[in-house]
Amino acid sequence: MSSASSLSQARRRARPVLVGGVTVGGRAPIVVQSMTNTDTANVPATVDQVSALALAGSELVRVTVNTAAAAAAVPLIRRELDLRGITVPLVGDFHFNGHKLLAEFPECASVLDKYRINPGNVGRGSRRDEQFAQLIALAVRHGKPVRIGVNWGSLDQEVLARFMDDNAAKAVPDPVELVMRAALVASALESAALAEQLGLPGDRIILSCKVSGVQDLIAVYRDLATRCNYPLHLGLTEAGMGSKGIVASTAAMSVLLQEGIGDTIRVSLTPEPGGDRTQEVVVAQEILQTMGLRAFTPMVTACPGCGRTTSTYFQELASRIQTYLRDNMPLWRTRFPGVEHLHVAVMGCVVNGPGESKLADIGISLPGSGERPVAPVYVEGEKTVTLKGDRIAEEFQALVYEYVQRRYGTNDTRKAI
Repeated sequence: MSSASSLSQARRRARPVLVGGVTVGGRAPIVVQSMTNTDTANVPATVDQVSALALAGSELVRVTVNTAAAAAAVPLIRRELDLRGITVPLVGDFHFNGHKLLAEFPECASVLDKYRINPGNVGRGSRRDEQFAQLIALAVRHGKPVRIGVNWGSLDQEVLARFMDDNAAKAVPDPVELVMRAALVASALESAALAEQLGLPGDRIILSCKVSGVQDLIAVYRDLATRCNYPLHLGLTEAGMGSKGIVASTAAMSVLLQEGIGDTIRVSLTPEPGGDRTQEVVVAQEILQTMGLRAFTPMVTACPGCGRTTSTYFQELASRIQTYLRDNMPLWRTRFPGVEHLHVAVMGCVVNGPGESKLADIGISLPGSGERPVAPVYVEGEKTVTLKGDRIAEEFQALVYEYVQRRYGTNDTRKAI
């Protein structure tokens, strides 16, 4: 049995929850989700970003619903997405006033596929229970699943105070961070139990306990996973920018995923100014794909370069091929089933180039410093052609496409192209 198969079979089995047409939990694949950062009331901008996220591979997209204008815009957004053929389920993100917005805008409540509510931001004191009950009643009325999402930065203060008081009464109090972790898990579980008491079926509940620290996230989810069978949504609540955000998210979620914990994930990257929001989708996919849990797009193996590879040509070709493959995936998913498992190698010298290229489905070994200016191409372990001259990149890209057509195409797709 492969390590990927073993890892898949070792996953914690949560009860399945249907979100639109996507199953979260059970034996379903781990779901990738993302969130817009547009003003939801700006319908064109939000439709464009949801479309981009969905085409990049996000299987659920969450939108902020914080004002009457945003709530009124949600049905328009759904309508425009449907006209574009974008069927990705939409999740409404509610804080503070969700009970009012869902009640005042029933069409918004109806077209959303899931509600996300934060127990720490529902209300205070008696109003908290009343407003939480209103939210749950609306979810029941409209037949919607709910993610009960507890956040470190907005933890229910009554729950935290209770745990702090109990800890202070101990002869040897626990460290504060342990108390906060316990309070996070308790808030999620108590809220889920209350939701079920109020009539929300257990198979419409997803839980999350999101924090910003890697070790905190691992500890909280290990605890949570042993105490419930709800599907769990993973992610650092504020991962950060650039490499820091990517590394932190990968470090935290990979440990949990390796242990079979997690049914849906989001990589909450802070985008660079003017950056592409779809990066968080790509990173989430790559975490799952490099761990062998799912396949989303062909993988490109490329060497890091050394003194033998003074030319940057192999780097440019690897980048070009990787971009080409990902850009074509929205179309190729339907035309070439299974193409997401394709393995391409772009190598930079004779040391590992031929070997890695032979191990890939299709690979090219470019010449290093002092080597003959030729580039052998290997298909399924056999050398098929040697490229040279100024058009190696174009010729190799064409060979990759021919291979995709031949291996993954049907008679119909070959005739259509």
